Amino acid sequence: MSAERGFIDLGDHDHQSLSSGRPAPDRVTGRRKMGVRLVAAFVVGMVLGGVAVNQLRDSREERERNSSISLVAFVASGGSGGGDARGIYQMAGQLTVINAGPAPITVRATSGQLPGIRVRGAGQSPLLRPGGTAWIEVEVRIDCSIPFGSEPLSTRFTVEAADGRVREVSHPVAVIGSAWHREVEQPCAHLADLVKRDG
Repeated sequence: MSAERGFIDLGDHDHQSLSSGRPAPDRVTGRRKMGVRLVAAFVVGMVLGGVAVNQLRDSREERERNSSISLVAFVASGGSGGGDARGIYQMAGQLTVINAGPAPITVRATSGQLPGIRVRGAGQSPLLRPGGTAWIEVEVRIDCSIPFGSEPLSTRFTVEAADGRVREVSHPVAVIGSAWHREVEQPCAHLADLVKRDG
């Protein structure tokens, strides 16, 4: 009898759940768990997506920083030199180079040309941190028959950036009133006299 009652009770319970329109407790729990899992998966996806976007943006910004090159250059000093019968004066000089960009650079080569003036680098710079300064040895060749003009010397620098790529950048270097100009004034005047006398 009790077995029958238990059977009837179970049947009544199922019947009541179905007739009342409410789902069984196991189904409700399963749905809740599924909902929690979906929300958790959504949150994890959002977090991972945000991290990936941030990493991508940081990587792009770092690449841009590493590839961005900006420098400033000016005449630092002029050394003793000598001239020849053609009125060409050659001397050792120095350029000051400042890394005005956001990433470290190394200046590998230097050259510049202007009517009457030719410059060639005699070495490379050490690694220049942002804001760092270096002095580059150069060979300066000046044709004393061509007067100094106000036009700056267009100077090209072969630069290795932090990303390992080598690029060329240009910067104008003022020569009038510089140490190079002062150094060659008297020798060039003397050479000009010799050329006139011999000519």
